[in-house]
Amino acid sequence: MAQFTVNSYRFDPYKNFKFRVKWDGKYVAGISKVSGLKRSTEVVKHREGGDPSSSRKSPGRTEYDAITLERGVTHDTEFEKWANKVWDYGSGLGKEVSLKDFRKDLLLEFYNEAGQLAIAYKIYRCWVSEYQALPDLDANANAVAIQHIKLENEGWERDDAVPEPTEPSFTLPAQ
Repeated sequence: MAQFTVNSYRFDPYKNFKFRVKWDGKYVAGISKVSGLKRSTEVVKHREGGDPSSSRKSPGRTEYDAITLERGVTHDTEFEKWANKVWDYGSGLGKEVSLKDFRKDLLLEFYNEAGQLAIAYKIYRCWVSEYQALPDLDANANAVAIQHIKLENEGWERDDAVPEPTEPSFTLPAQ
């Protein structure tokens, strides 16, 4: 069976370096790294008294791992604004948590090498469980300052409305 239905001539899987993240209907600036989407389902073992010595296995509770987003430190405040909805130090007693809107749905878009949208995932009811505004600072280093947010979530699914794109073919001019 072909790995790609529309582009049956393609053998290479997609590369992992072209993606965008969207929340509140807007793309978030500068995200350079997104951790993997992972879920785990517990195994429930059981047996009846009359069964042989081996047990049966069935699926139990499913957990979705937190997702980490990283980007270089800039003047864009989207990470900080969202993190402050979970806990805003100094906002006053009873106003530290924005219970109405601290959760957001995300859209993770994944592109092929030609920049065409290839796959998208909807990530549901995310909230910031960890926020790092600045990394360790080192006057002797030669690196970009990275900030990150860790997002707890209640599940994700592939957006089936995104079809496999028809990849372009370019012809070179005759010389």
